Amino acid sequence: MAIHPTLAEKYGPWAIVTGAASGLGKEFTNQLAAQKLQIIAVDVQEQLLQTQIAFLQETYSVLALPAVVDLAQADFLAKLLEIVGEREVGLLANVAGLSYVGEFLNTPLAHLQKQISVNCLAPMTLGYHFGEHMRQRKRGGIIFLSSASAYQGTALVANYAATKAFNLILAEGLWDELRTAGVDVLGFAPGATNTPGFHKDSPRYQAVSMPYMEAAPTVAEALAALGKTPSRIAGNGNRAAAFLTGRLLNRERAIRLFGNSMRKIYAPALEPAKTRTEV
Repeated sequence: MAIHPTLAEKYGPWAIVTGAASGLGKEFTNQLAAQKLQIIAVDVQEQLLQTQIAFLQETYSVLALPAVVDLAQADFLAKLLEIVGEREVGLLANVAGLSYVGEFLNTPLAHLQKQISVNCLAPMTLGYHFGEHMRQRKRGGIIFLSSASAYQGTALVANYAATKAFNLILAEGLWDELRTAGVDVLGFAPGATNTPGFHKDSPRYQAVSMPYMEAAPTVAEALAALGKTPSRIAGNGNRAAAFLTGRLLNRERAIRLFGNSMRKIYAPALEPAKTRTEV
């Protein structure tokens, strides 16, 4: 019987998780710490981050470091590297993200630009820096968090969906470039997930028939897929929906279907646009 290495054995000793103070990012730190990876937890929410750091240390007896860093700032990498120091990072989970629910032209331009900084520039920069170290050490893993909305234009989160499409395509390209160097890359697309970020916008998710997942199985699916496929959509329901819209409907009908569903779910949030931290 084949013995599969643990994530710590395969990618360790240290993992960086962005958006680590809550939601999916928090769950990533839990599951990675449970597999005995040491954690560098990145988030701008200092109090929540410190609470999670204490939880990781007490529950899993691992080393865990807080990195209170704003990924929207141009100098975020330099600040993070001061904390990382000489520690060997073998796993990077780009989970942090921003979403604004509302029509594109009703959302302040500064918010949309910040969204691109956090959702695109930050994970690309982190993937570039730590990906080179992983290539040199000939092993490592990088996860880029995408979204079910990345597979077609999606009204009310048009810019967000575009940023998540960027993450998906970047991940798939890097999967091919880095696979011969022993570095695993995954573009992972959750759908609606039971996290504080999702509920902050008061979605009426029962207004339409839509898959709805918990954070723990979502993260477990991502970690199981890393090293096995270039991209993965979370959950059977989300995969079925992606098949329907991507294979059985033409592009126009798929876009309208998602747009109509979004309007039903987020009708109370249309004016003004609301801000939330993804996951």
